[in-house]
Amino acid sequence: MLEIILDNRDGKMWDITSIVPSLTYKTKRIGAASSLDLTIIKTAPYQHSAFSVNNGDVIRVRMDKHNVFYGYVFEVGRGQDETLTVKAYDQIRYLLGNDTYVFKNKTASEIVKKIAGDLGMKTGKIANTGYVIPSMIEDNKKLLDIVCKALDLTLINGKGNYMLFDDFGVLSVQKLDDRKVDVAIGDWSLMYGFDYKSSIDSDTFNRVKIVKDNKETGKREVYLAQDSAKIARWGRLQHYQQANENMNSAQINEQLDQLMKLKNREQRSLSIQAVGDMRIRAGCYVPILIEELGLKQYFLVEECSHSLDADMHTMKLELKVI
Repeated sequence: MLEIILDNRDGKMWDITSIVPSLTYKTKRIGAASSLDLTIIKTAPYQHSAFSVNNGDVIRVRMDKHNVFYGYVFEVGRGQDETLTVKAYDQIRYLLGNDTYVFKNKTASEIVKKIAGDLGMKTGKIANTGYVIPSMIEDNKKLLDIVCKALDLTLINGKGNYMLFDDFGVLSVQKLDDRKVDVAIGDWSLMYGFDYKSSIDSDTFNRVKIVKDNKETGKREVYLAQDSAKIARWGRLQHYQQANENMNSAQINEQLDQLMKLKNREQRSLSIQAVGDMRIRAGCYVPILIEELGLKQYFLVEECSHSLDADMHTMKLELKVI
């Protein structure tokens, strides 16, 4: 059962479920707030004269006793017909502003807590990401990009893959390995279409080169790892980066190994159209069973879009093997 509540934040709350003929709920794993697009009937029978929808209002969505979305109205559209269009985002939308931060010897968890505290944002469960980042100097950078960079550094340095997301009104950081769902999707379960792709055209590297300028010797140190067999097969695909000046040789070599593990492989992606299940959102692992592709494994949901229209609930998933 679907429930949509609108809070005008002036003491008025409205159950608008019956006047929303369609909605679309989208989540992305990296770099974006989740969004909710609603169509609302503006002249429904028995509608209260005080009813209104305004920017800044809170919208809360639950379905089948599951918390789905808690966010804020950012756009209201009106036309000559009998409907309103409303777009809302969760509180990660407020991380799209720019600011300057300097961090030294902080984990990604601590960086999230600091930025959230400065913005007065609500936080929930923030997992300990473990890796202490020697330094981050971010001048006039998007706050969400700063957080994503900290999480990327945690992954590259072998401490696991973590995700920042809004958990029904509170910012949370959780390890992806802990976000598996038991909803199988495939030949005999929910799926009615798919598109599968295997590629080395994006984010695949078989040679990693890291350089560091040694201030004491005045020389540039070069650290290199490569897979000669993959180079012979695919050609040389090089990833190049400059090491943080505070990193020692052991740390740089460990980073080389981690980058080779992450990048030295084909990137496989899968797009699925299926009957909707609101337990699935970007950042969770779902078991995929497709006999034609020989797939019987968990995939990571990169993007998820739920569409509810009348009595139909469908979803489109963009998936990735990790």
